[in-house]
Amino acid sequence: MTIATKLIEKTPEAYAYPLLIKQLLHTPIIYGQGREIVYRDTRRFTYDEFYKRVNRLGSGLQAIGVNAGDVVAFLDWDSYRYLEAYFAVPGIGAVLHCVNIRLSPEQILWTMKHAEDTVVFVHETFVPLIESIKDQIPSVKKWIVMKEGQETPGFNVAFDAEYEEVLARGREDFEFPDFDENSQATLFYTTGTTGDPKGVYFSHRQLVLHTMGTMAASGSLPPNPWICSSDVYMPITPMFHVHAWGMPYVATALGLKQVYPGQYEPGLLLKLLITEKVTYSHCVPTIMQMILSSPAAADADLSGWKVIIGGSALPRGLAKACLERGIDVYTGYGMSETCPILTLAMLRPEELDAGMERQLDIRTSTGLPVPLVDLRVIDPAGNPLPRDGKSTGEIVVRAPWLTQGYYKNPEKGQELWEGGYLHTGDVAYLQTDGYVKITDRIKDVIKTGGEWVSSLEMESLISQHPSVAEVAVVGVPDEKWGERPIAMVVPKSPEKGFPENEVRKFMMRFVEDGTISKYYIPDRFVVVDQIPKTSVGKLDKKRIRQQV
Repeated sequence: MTIATKLIEKTPEAYAYPLLIKQLLHTPIIYGQGREIVYRDTRRFTYDEFYKRVNRLGSGLQAIGVNAGDVVAFLDWDSYRYLEAYFAVPGIGAVLHCVNIRLSPEQILWTMKHAEDTVVFVHETFVPLIESIKDQIPSVKKWIVMKEGQETPGFNVAFDAEYEEVLARGREDFEFPDFDENSQATLFYTTGTTGDPKGVYFSHRQLVLHTMGTMAASGSLPPNPWICSSDVYMPITPMFHVHAWGMPYVATALGLKQVYPGQYEPGLLLKLLITEKVTYSHCVPTIMQMILSSPAAADADLSGWKVIIGGSALPRGLAKACLERGIDVYTGYGMSETCPILTLAMLRPEELDAGMERQLDIRTSTGLPVPLVDLRVIDPAGNPLPRDGKSTGEIVVRAPWLTQGYYKNPEKGQELWEGGYLHTGDVAYLQTDGYVKITDRIKDVIKTGGEWVSSLEMESLISQHPSVAEVAVVGVPDEKWGERPIAMVVPKSPEKGFPENEVRKFMMRFVEDGTISKYYIPDRFVVVDQIPKTSVGKLDKKRIRQQV
């Protein structure tokens, strides 16, 4: 319900200050002095150079015919180019389409046609992909290639320009215009494990408020803020995926030194982490497991590295392995539709001296809602559930940065926002201390013998056995019980085999201490070299069910 109120009076000359992405660039020119934006081990820019390049890209886009409202697509790895596009494309009133380069060629084609891209920037790695689909996207007026070096590879696509040539057509003193803060700034597509991918979009206002909310949450708890202007930031979450969780906007607004690794390679990630003295990152559990398992990481000093783990639940075993290496690891929760950050599992001041087990409880929980997030857990009738640590229901949210629907798909948007709250599809309960604990996705809960088994809880427990590198638990049909849990595991030492009997005995400890019931233990353990993942590194439980 809304009510009539007395509005403030405005002096005719007063500046309304629209919350546009360009406003995030005021402070880094001051705070970022002496700090660099680094790309792999090949290029370095000062913040002054970065600012001028953003201006040149924005005016260069206008020079090649990009107008407000046009959709500009990017197919690139994590790079300084992407960071420049984060600001320049929306800055002129156009829409940045962050193309998910890990989708199939058919899905990429579908998303680009659905978005009606008008100008497409293509990293040279993806030229073969574009060669196969470009003639099927009639909306595209210009193709721009992004090269890594001075050499000119042989392309079968007639590109209209190279990235630096677009900048050369722009001006360093360009001023981005003002317009409505509710203008669309970005567009990307969910991974589409079922049906066609769904377009998710955000406005300037939403991205600015998400940046401010994340800064407030990350920098507010004593004694040391989780992120501050002295940190060195390196994303290990693709920039095409929910704006790399919005963190490049945060890092830029704070004037942090930033390190962009390009295509992910474990050796290079570790090299950059050490040589550039990276202190703050974020990634999915799979990437962290890959880094810790890399031979190059065996003797590396990883202490002092702060890492948000999201995309999938942080297994307790992985969290413990990180803490033992000195990595300050914790969970962040959100989804593509929420821009994405809703909660962070940060320790309160009174919990900083807690023992390992209590810290693991907190760090692997879903966390506390960040400022401005109204998070509730509701029953099937839509009634809010109490913070009692046991009443389980679906998480629904309101926040100023949630997508307002799905692009050109109002029916799905209505389902998402049923009842005026965004429905996450996650099952959780609220603890008495305010922490949220997700137990599963609604579609992944295992229903066996009339009881619900949390696949996430089982994965977290199994991950604590020293022989397990990675695990996924799914439910499969069973004539007697309806469903039964099956575990797919990757052993840490494949050459030694998988000690299934030892793992079963290990799981019985949790039965004996009352953590789980005996029927939670998987009927089978399927040993594999690699567990299927989605395009953004999440466990692909649909494919896992098919394979077990």
